[in-house]
Amino acid sequence: MKIIIGLFTGIILGLPVFAQSYAGTEVPTDFQDKSTVKIVKEFGVLLDSANMHGVILVFDAMNNTLFTNDFEASKQGHLPASTFKIANSVIGLESGVVDSDTSIFRWDGSPRRLSAWEKDLSLREAFQVSCVPCYQQLAHKIGYSRMHDWLDKLHYGRMVFDSTQTDVFWLEGGSRISPIEQIDFLQRLYEGKLPVSEKTILLMKQLMLLEKHDHWQLSGKTGWAIRNENNTGWFVGYLENTRGVYYFAVLIQPETAFNMELFPIMRKAITMKALEQMRLFDE
Repeated sequence: MKIIIGLFTGIILGLPVFAQSYAGTEVPTDFQDKSTVKIVKEFGVLLDSANMHGVILVFDAMNNTLFTNDFEASKQGHLPASTFKIANSVIGLESGVVDSDTSIFRWDGSPRRLSAWEKDLSLREAFQVSCVPCYQQLAHKIGYSRMHDWLDKLHYGRMVFDSTQTDVFWLEGGSRISPIEQIDFLQRLYEGKLPVSEKTILLMKQLMLLEKHDHWQLSGKTGWAIRNENNTGWFVGYLENTRGVYYFAVLIQPETAFNMELFPIMRKAITMKALEQMRLFDE
């Protein structure tokens, strides 16, 4: 317990039913084949010290280098959970279901899991508080056909769903995306290489911005999937500093001894510590 709390404190201070369908494609092979992979033992130590196991993956785009504690594990797929709100937002904007980050999701007055979700929310607010019902509403309006087609266009992981699962497939079922696929998608988004408008790219960069400082800024999205009582936490995004852009995908799973009350904060905390170890916050 003291180790985990100390770690976090240190970071703060420093329709018809269609057949089941597959959408998305494998990560382009050149992304893996043309990158230098460096194993960082300290990442594994960081996870161990927090009673966690998982993958820390950081991509230095300027030097085309992947830093990780476990490269093979970085290619294994998992449910995207709320990290899918990035792709869901892109598809919502491009399909015209939402016009901008000020588009409103109406609350129907029914109880929701979090009080922050129990009101009308704009797209920006829904993204920031990770409002699951709002994004389920968005996915339902996008619909099966458009969702499937757009996921193919975006080459977003391997999403598996039919027309009855359009608003849940990223939370349950057979959909999978790996840490390395997360980074591939984020890089294409950031560099404007997705088949979407410049307006959408700009809006997404604004939605994803979490922290802005003199010499660096952090953008990203967390996620939390629960499958068969197993918890998987995500934090994916990118760090911009005076040297360039560093993409990250961190996936954590708790050991038996872990205090689950700390799980929500540890996704970002472990990521920030890993980026700090790489001295990416230095001027």
